[in-house]
Amino acid sequence: MTIQLRSEADIAKMREAGRLAAEVLELIGDYVVPGVSTDELDRICHEHIVNVQKAIPACLGYRGFPKSVCTSVNQVVCHGIPSAKKILKSGDIINIDVTVIKDGWYGDTSKMFAVGTVAPHAQRLIDISQECLYQAIAIVRPGVRLGDIGHLIQTHAEKNYYSVVRDYCGHGIGTEFHEEPQILHYGTPNTGLTLVKGMTFTIEPMVNAGKHGTKLKGDGWTVETRDGRLSSQWEHTLAVTDNGCEVLTARREEPFKQQ
Repeated sequence: MTIQLRSEADIAKMREAGRLAAEVLELIGDYVVPGVSTDELDRICHEHIVNVQKAIPACLGYRGFPKSVCTSVNQVVCHGIPSAKKILKSGDIINIDVTVIKDGWYGDTSKMFAVGTVAPHAQRLIDISQECLYQAIAIVRPGVRLGDIGHLIQTHAEKNYYSVVRDYCGHGIGTEFHEEPQILHYGTPNTGLTLVKGMTFTIEPMVNAGKHGTKLKGDGWTVETRDGRLSSQWEHTLAVTDNGCEVLTARREEPFKQQ
């Protein structure tokens, strides 16, 4: 397993890609309303990335993926394909996953949106899954091991009576969409790779209201919960620093220090 360590100059380029990806999520929120199709959301994101940011939507054409972002609604865990037939309704929850390539470097991030008025149990799932990500980010620093991150996420989800998806994980990122290492969202403390300065990767816990099992639909992309219950995911791209980490895809609404 080869882990790429990034220089300050590399991270500056990733910071720009990350900023653009975050900007797309900031932009799209106003359009996530009852009655909109996920295809329309994809179109708005695509046009902003290509025409305004002069960047490349990484998902489009990646291993044959047909759209520019992933839109995962309700029981869809990840990799949902935007469709003109999928019309959002009040009470839905949706994850929009955006990856932007700028000058050869990748920024990958996702956010949950509540459509109209959602049930309290759905909002709680959204909130707890975000806490899983934020608590994991808070411990990222040199010397921490990947098992520590996974264990923290799993513990917080399970103590709130949720489960963590095991079939999909975070990943290294930089000049490729998916690099080493894999970042599992479950695990055992004091196991796995030890973090060092210059590592760049995503943390993107998928938290299910029911059991952790998933199923892949016939389109070869869309992943759903096996029991049909709701799933929620948040994602950021991080760089390990001297004594912590930088969230390269931080949005202005978030509590992370902007570089």
